[in-house]
Amino acid sequence: MLGSRWQGGAIAAGLVYLFAALGPGGVTTLNLTLAGTVFSTLISTLTSSLLLLNQQTLERVRFWLAGSLVGGDLDLVGQVLPFLLAGFVLALGLGRQITTLSLGEGVAKGLGQNTAWIKILGAVSVVFLVGGSVAIAGPIGFLGLFVPHLMRFLVGVDYRWILPYAAVSGAILLLLADICARLLISLDYS
Repeated sequence: MLGSRWQGGAIAAGLVYLFAALGPGGVTTLNLTLAGTVFSTLISTLTSSLLLLNQQTLERVRFWLAGSLVGGDLDLVGQVLPFLLAGFVLALGLGRQITTLSLGEGVAKGLGQNTAWIKILGAVSVVFLVGGSVAIAGPIGFLGLFVPHLMRFLVGVDYRWILPYAAVSGAILLLLADICARLLISLDYS
């Protein structure tokens, strides 16, 4: 079961990179964003179509559509933890190179960086971290978009600081959102 989740994450990441590479200018931030959005919409549409055909599948798929912190399997956490740790250590190790790469590929190459390897290792780190997180809690996506930008605003542009702060802040925000949602649901509105 875990192997299929990792394979799915790796295949999705590979397809997004492939489609981004086919765009004008190759793999750019804009092409990655557009390819990811198109791929996400395609998968969401296919999932919705399957749900229309079989109502019994709804309960199984609901977790994969919105994610949840409820009913997690501790055995799964144990299986995923090595991948999460490897992805996090790799991301922290690339912090300096990612900061330099954020100045522009030309600047990074001028400073002697092999930008292709940095991008590949960064992608491996992302696949490990996102694949592990989604395997445990499902696609809780707003944190991945909001928290790193907030941390960049608060701690500056050095990814050696952004990455660890984003990891801790993302976990805290997720738990706070879950607690607030549970409190709102438990209120009696009658």
